[in-house]
Parts: sequence; C-alpha cells; structure tokens
Amino acid sequence: MKPPLLVLLVSLITLSFINIDQQDPLKESIERGKDIYTDFCVTCHLPSGEGVENIYPPLAKSDYLIKNRTTSIKGLKYGLKGEIVVNGKTYNGLMAPLGLYDDEIADVMNYINNSWGNKNDSIVTKEEVAKIKK
Repeated sequence: MKPPLLVLLVSLITLSFINIDQQDPLKESIERGKDIYTDFCVTCHLPSGEGVENIYPPLAKSDYLIKNRTTSIKGLKYGLKGEIVVNGKTYNGLMAPLGLYDDEIADVMNYINNSWGNKNDSIVTKEEVAKIKK
C-alpha cells in the first residue's frame, strides 16, 4: 500500500469514530452552558432549575424564557430588577450582573433553554448577545 493511500485510509477510519453530536454547535454550547450554570446560577435557581418560590423565579418549564428571549439575555448580561411574571407568578427581585462574557451568556442561555422541560432549537449566539445593549 502506498503511504498516501494509507494516510487516507487511516483518516477515513478515524473520522468514522467521531461522534456526529460533538459537531453540533447547539449541543456543544449546551455542554459549556451546563458548567457555567453550575458555577453562577445554581445557588439561586437550584440544580433542578425550579428556583425558590416567591424569591427566585423558576427556569424550569419557564414561559418567560420563551416569551422574553431578548430580556432574558439582557438580564444575564446587565442584571435584572423589577417585576417579572414567570408561569403566572409575579417576582419582584434583583439579579445582579454576573460578569459573563457574551459567549458564556449564549452558552448558559442555550443550556437553560434546553433543560428541565424547556426546548428551544433556536441557538443563542455570542453575536446575538453582543447586539443587546443596556
């Protein structure tokens, strides 16, 4: 076997073992977002995303995330103050800005948008986050 043919054969065999899911940008973002959630969000919103009744709104099965995508991103980026209604319940608190980079905000949004009963195939990108101003 000629060396170039051998290299091609080895390359094809190697590519056949690569998991296609690892090449899915949304799934990769969700994986990164899970770590960010654990580091920054879990204390208030809990591992289950259920929040704390009357204090921290739930992220699990959240109608707010679907109806208020830009405001949700803005809240992560700049903090959130004042009344919001999540799943029919009013919350009036303060969420301080977390100091995350735009790509980290996109990743954690993708994780939240696809966890605990939430499903959103529309990926949040760092470019989308960067366009959101205070």
